[in-house]
Formats: sequence, structure tokens, C-alpha cells
Amino acid sequence: MSTPPLILLLSGSLRTGSSNESVLRTAQAVAPPQLRTAFYDGLAGLPHFNPDDDTDPLPTPVAELRGAINEAAAVLICTPEYAGTLPGSFKNLLDWTVGGVEICDKPVAWVNAAAPGRGQGAEATLRTVLGYTGADIVEPACARIPVTPQMVGADGVITDAGVREQIGKVLGLLAGFHGRGAELDQA
Repeated sequence: MSTPPLILLLSGSLRTGSSNESVLRTAQAVAPPQLRTAFYDGLAGLPHFNPDDDTDPLPTPVAELRGAINEAAAVLICTPEYAGTLPGSFKNLLDWTVGGVEICDKPVAWVNAAAPGRGQGAEATLRTVLGYTGADIVEPACARIPVTPQMVGADGVITDAGVREQIGKVLGLLAGFHGRGAELDQA
């Protein structure tokens, strides 16, 4: 029996219990058995990007990030918007992926959990930076799913059935796409 494909979950928020983290924790909760998910929690430990350090051997946190991306069949991102763009810490994470090949041609999607009328700057910046990395943006899986604090349970997982269903659909769309249309489990 083959190992189910892995979707790496990247939160762009450093805030404990953020709505972005809740979206990704919910993705873990609703993922079907034919998918595995892994939540990357090393954002705070990444060094500031410096091209001089983007050489072998890589700083350990960077090597771990790239290893996690390399192991994944696809990547799902949920990040807040600060001052009209990505938070600096998450942009830093993405900067560390530019010099590697791990994310190149890898299916990537995002969920925007911001309130209506917000978050477009983060989406635009994601699209730009992911273009530089060569990531394969899965447009049908990119979604706007606003999340309010009232939707999140004490465990940090979203309880709203409609939102859970939407997140499940995102996972399904991302899992069903791999570059030239092959299924992830054939990768």
C-alpha cells in the first residue's frame, strides 16, 4: 500500500491561536484518510534571510524548512495581511525558498481568512513571490474563507460546519492537482 500524499501547512502568523492557524489546524482535522498533513511550526526560528547564508550547509532551520517542503506533495498557506502585504516573518520564510528548488513546480494554494474587503495585498504578494519560486499555484484551490473568533472552538479548530466543508474542498482541490493534471497519489 502506498503512503498517502502529504500536504504541508504553512501559517504566516506568529500569533498563537490566530485565525490563520485555526484554518490550518482545521485542515488537519478534516483531511480525509487518503491525505496526510503536517503543520510547519518553525516560522519564528528562521534566521533573517541573507543571500550569503543561502549556501551549503544551510542554517539548520532553513534546511528543515526546505526538507519539509521537499517531502510534501503540495503546500497550503494561510497568512494574515499586515500593512497591505505579507507579514515580514512570512515573507522571510518565502525568501528562503527562492534559492532552493524544493517548491519549484510544487502545487501550492492559499486560504485567505480575512474579513471581507481585506487581505488582497497578502494574496497579491503571495502570487508575486510564489511566481519567483516557480511554485505551481493551484488557482481553483485558492479561497477566501473569512473566519471570526466565534467560529473557533477552545481547541483552536473551527467548529462552523460550512467553513469546515469549504476547507475540506480546498484540500480536495489541492490534492487532486499535480503539475500536469496527475493525481498527487501518483507523484
